[in-house]
Amino acid sequence: MTPTETPGETPGEPPRQPSSARPSAPSNGSAGRHPSPEQGESPWEFWRSVLITLAIALGIRQYLVEARYIPSGSMLPGLQLQDRLLVEKLSYRNRAPRRGEIVVFHAPHHFDPVLKAQGSEGGPLQCLLVNLPLIGSMPGLQQPACDAFIKRVIALPGERLVVDPRGRVTINGKALAEPYVKNYCPVDERGMGPCRTINVLVPADRVVVLGDNRANSWDGRFWPGGPLLPRTEIIGRAFFRFFPFNAMGSLEPPNPAAP
Repeated sequence: MTPTETPGETPGEPPRQPSSARPSAPSNGSAGRHPSPEQGESPWEFWRSVLITLAIALGIRQYLVEARYIPSGSMLPGLQLQDRLLVEKLSYRNRAPRRGEIVVFHAPHHFDPVLKAQGSEGGPLQCLLVNLPLIGSMPGLQQPACDAFIKRVIALPGERLVVDPRGRVTINGKALAEPYVKNYCPVDERGMGPCRTINVLVPADRVVVLGDNRANSWDGRFWPGGPLLPRTEIIGRAFFRFFPFNAMGSLEPPNPAAP
C-alpha cells in the first residue's frame, strides 16, 4: 500500500532547502524530523483492507456461489463422501427448480413444523457463525437448524408423487427413470421394509427431494411434518464437482424430463 504523502513533497525524499540557507537547529530532539515511509501507514489502513476483503468474500458466498462438501452417504454412489462441490445461488431467483437437479437447502429443523415446535430452530447470527470456515467447528456453536442438506429434486408443483417401500418413484402414475439410484430399500416377502412411503399432491412453491441412496437417506420420507420442501428454503443448485480431480465435472441432471 502506498505510504501517506506529505503535501507538496516527493515521498521518501527530504524537503529541499535553499542553497544559501542552512537548516536551523531543532528546538528539541524530534521537532525537525519527518516520518519515514514505514511510519506513514496507519494500522487502520491494514484492517480496513482486511475487512473489505472479508466483506466481498462473504457477499460472494452469500449471494453468488459457495463451495460445499459431502459429509454423508445419502447421495451415493453419484456423490462420494468428502466430494467438493460448487453451489450457485442465481438460477432460482429467475426460475423454479427442475426435476433431477441437486439442491442444497436448509435443514428440516429450519422449516418442518414438528421439528420447529421442539425448539430446534437456530437464530440468524448463530447460523451465520456456524457456516463460517473454522469458526463453525468450534464447540457449542453447532445447531441442527443451521445445517444444510443436499438431495435431488424428484417431484414438482402440481404432480402426484408416489414413493413405494423400496424407494421407487412414480409421477402421475408413471414410473420415473432414475439411473443415479443404485441402492434401494430392502423389503421382506410381504413387501414391507424400514423405509417409509409417500403419496402426495405437490402444492405450489413446494418440491419433493430424495437422496440417491434410498436405503440410507434422511429425506422427505422421514420428516415428521411431511415430505414437502418450501422453495424458499433452497440455498442453491449444486452444479459442479471440483474435487477429487479425477471426478471433476458437471452435475447436470441426467434425466430432467417428466416420465
